[in-house]
Amino acid sequence: MKLAYQWILFDADDTLFSFDAFAGLKQMFADFDLDFSLDDFSFYQTINKPLWVDYQDGKISAKELQNNRFIPWSQKLGVSTQTLNSAFLTAMADICQPLPGARELVDALTGKVNLGIITNGFTELQQIRLERTGFSGAFSPVVISEQIGQAKPHASIFEHAFSLMGHPAKDGILMVGDNLHSDILGGINAGIDTCWLNHHGAATSNGITPRHQVASLTELKALLLG
Repeated sequence: MKLAYQWILFDADDTLFSFDAFAGLKQMFADFDLDFSLDDFSFYQTINKPLWVDYQDGKISAKELQNNRFIPWSQKLGVSTQTLNSAFLTAMADICQPLPGARELVDALTGKVNLGIITNGFTELQQIRLERTGFSGAFSPVVISEQIGQAKPHASIFEHAFSLMGHPAKDGILMVGDNLHSDILGGINAGIDTCWLNHHGAATSNGITPRHQVASLTELKALLLG
């Protein structure tokens, strides 16, 4: 089956690139002589996850998210939250790898369709990661929520991307992402087709129904190119 899309827009974290936050935090805190355990990570997530929800809902800024998630460790180590956040993003860039099948998919699509990225991630990580993986020339536009002040699933971040793309017909655009809420609902809100990269065979929820669903980037390549 070959899909007639002129544009494929991708999420970044856990769609094109691995995002092992625990490994990044463990590496980062080691530089501060702190052994970061799985229990520490569970505590971190009790802070981090609600902040991401608030960020995606437009209740807090990217800077507030980045800083507030590190407040307990800032107090413990006597280091600013900004320093910790920057060290974390550096560690994540150091350990980043394309997901299995990502390079083959990008190589296969390059020259056949236009490729772009819409991510809720942060500028400091995204640009370095694209350069280190050799993907920087493959995607245009690269739309980062931190830079425009609005996050997926809000339609405005997609409309910003569409303007950079020259306002192509929406029926020729596909959004691919692993997050049912930010990526799939976001694409639906923007009036374009969506493909859920459902790594773990999860069920859909809250009535969010993607147009397509795949379990891997290899499966996506077959779906798009036959």
